[in-house]
Amino acid sequence: MVLLGFSISLLASAQAAPQSGGDFANNPQAKKLPTEVILAKGAWSSASDSVTPLPEGGRVANNIYSNPYFGLTYALSRDWTEKYSGPPPSDSGYYVLAQIRPADTFTGTSRGSILIAAQDLFFTLAPASNAMELISYNKDGLSPDYKVDQTPTVIRIADRSFARFDYSSPIAGLRWHVLATQIRCHVVQFVLTSRDAKLLESLIQEMGTLKLPPSAGPISGTGRDDVPVCIKDYASGENVVERVDPVFTEHSFNPVPVRIIIDKEGKVKHIHFLSAFPDQAKAITDALSQWRFRPYLRDGKPVEVETGIMFGRTPRPITQPSANAATE
Repeated sequence: MVLLGFSISLLASAQAAPQSGGDFANNPQAKKLPTEVILAKGAWSSASDSVTPLPEGGRVANNIYSNPYFGLTYALSRDWTEKYSGPPPSDSGYYVLAQIRPADTFTGTSRGSILIAAQDLFFTLAPASNAMELISYNKDGLSPDYKVDQTPTVIRIADRSFARFDYSSPIAGLRWHVLATQIRCHVVQFVLTSRDAKLLESLIQEMGTLKLPPSAGPISGTGRDDVPVCIKDYASGENVVERVDPVFTEHSFNPVPVRIIIDKEGKVKHIHFLSAFPDQAKAITDALSQWRFRPYLRDGKPVEVETGIMFGRTPRPITQPSANAATE
């Protein structure tokens, strides 16, 4: 979070200062790129269509953050807004969905920030299978410089269950309140940060207007009636009837996490690349269009399934932190 804030400060400074490189029209001293240089777009998120909602597709409009993928709406506190959008998802499935902070019109005596983030449980490197396990893992991984103010506890907000975890930095004088719930096999987190404990508690009270799907919860959240059921590792074993491996024209040593939606007939109807180079996305899309799966039955009827596949280099999972890593 500190690095993220630092990056935002650098971005703001860069926007205010004259550009010093590249062919910028507003800089009379701009330098053109040298000849025989090729610029290649890096690994990025993309999807096979522009209609199906994506986790990173949330937006702030009319002082409300809404995310169709998660079925989430969040009315922001008065005079709070999103100034900068987050980066693309990481190759381990971490999303910065929104960064909320007081606007220039804010007149309160204390300031803070609200980070809305999500961790894809299909690709997380942490040894966690639900929201409570992930929050507990993060708690155990705190360095001794931090103090645990409240161990992970289940609470109710907006008639939904969350895992709440509070910690602080006595040296910096900062406090963090983490509220996490699981939706569609993602751990959606609201990370509230401030020096003022009263401000943090008031922000939690204002979260009573949240709207979340009924299936959201610290140890549930696999899907709901109007979205595909999410199943980890469904694209393996006997579930795969026909499989075609992608043919890459170039070899890159990066992990390529892919979420797919399988229709009721066992065909791939949607592909979401969390991080991939364009040539990788094309090769994988061509291959997945030929895959066939066993239809997944729920109550004897076929339903759509959402699952994840990791192509390319598989990241090394991180180990469980020592039980003595945190201080209470």
